[in-house]
Amino acid sequence: MEQPFLPILLGSDMNAYGMARAFYEAYGLKPLVLGRSHLTATQDSRILHFQEIKNLNQQEVFVPALEKVAKQYPDKKLLLLACGDDYAKLIIKNKPALQQYFTVPYIDESLMDQILLKENFYKMCEKYHFKYPGTTTVTADNYEDFTPPFDYPIILKASNSVAYWACSFPGKKKVFVAHDEAEKSAILKAIYASTYQDTMIVQEFIPGDDSYMRVLNAYVGKDGKVKLMCLGNPILEEHSPEGIGSYAAIITTHDEKLMDQVRFFLEDIGYTGFANFDMKYDARDGEYKLFEINLRNGRSSYFVTAAGYNLMKYVADDHMLNIKQDLTYGDNRHLWMIIPKGVLFKYASNEKMKIEAKSLIRQGKWTNSLYFKQDMNFKRWVKLTLNNLNYYRKYKKYFNKKGLEE
Repeated sequence: MEQPFLPILLGSDMNAYGMARAFYEAYGLKPLVLGRSHLTATQDSRILHFQEIKNLNQQEVFVPALEKVAKQYPDKKLLLLACGDDYAKLIIKNKPALQQYFTVPYIDESLMDQILLKENFYKMCEKYHFKYPGTTTVTADNYEDFTPPFDYPIILKASNSVAYWACSFPGKKKVFVAHDEAEKSAILKAIYASTYQDTMIVQEFIPGDDSYMRVLNAYVGKDGKVKLMCLGNPILEEHSPEGIGSYAAIITTHDEKLMDQVRFFLEDIGYTGFANFDMKYDARDGEYKLFEINLRNGRSSYFVTAAGYNLMKYVADDHMLNIKQDLTYGDNRHLWMIIPKGVLFKYASNEKMKIEAKSLIRQGKWTNSLYFKQDMNFKRWVKLTLNNLNYYRKYKKYFNKKGLEE
């Protein structure tokens, strides 16, 4: 059946593929994927159409390019969705102009500033009783005399992710862990010798391996009420320099108290659309420490769809088809991953979760979002398999190396 709407996805990574797959599974439609370059995840696919737009993430290109795309589909309702942070911010910044052509299920810029600026974010945490790691900032002006106000190890990450992506220096990683004064100084020196001159965020390190992390995806309807929440417990993260902090394998889990707290927060601040929370369980006081809120569905958010709660169906039923939705807290156990099983079982250190992962695999309750039976051809299979083999090499080289040295 021909659908009256068309999803337009910005970005061509594994998140874009997972989103396209979710739309295809829910409605049998093929979204239009727009990106600056065509990444492996979305190549040779029959379930999406790809269009390359140079410099799409630049303000002066963004709106005119999207207007041009919109005019190619005069008889369709267009649903605009971001697969990454830079696109989410651009959509929100340009929301009034884009709304002439698209349905834009994102918050307004004023609310974005409240949530994204770190100092405002921590004020909100205080107000809504979310715990967060000890945090401070350091700048290009004071980094040489900087002493962190908490014990080592510490986490170092850029406050301005867009500027940070654009800079380069030897040993660059998405996130650093410094174990002592010397390592901290070396990392800051390397960063500020590059073109990156903005603030760095310094956080206390919460003890525990990757399995202490939690990731929560939520969808808030256009009526301002939360419709879906699904909590994931990562077993393993990626460990390559550009992938640190991205999840490689997740088992869905459930925590009603946490979900209630997040739901109250989202509804109270007037949030709408997708939200994604990264946090870590702190065994020292039994509390979750909130790291950040992303104003879009997470990179690994296909784990929600895989568990039986099609995330894209929520946004499209709500905005495109006006179907009424009730609140759902996901509780199906399912294993999602983008790495080979061999890598998962070699590098994951939580034995209890490894046993559960093996049991879910035996029961057929597992999904790799990139391997989709209905979208497999020889070329795609070869690329994905090479990509998969590459994970063995990457983990061998980078596992648990989060300092400046390789």
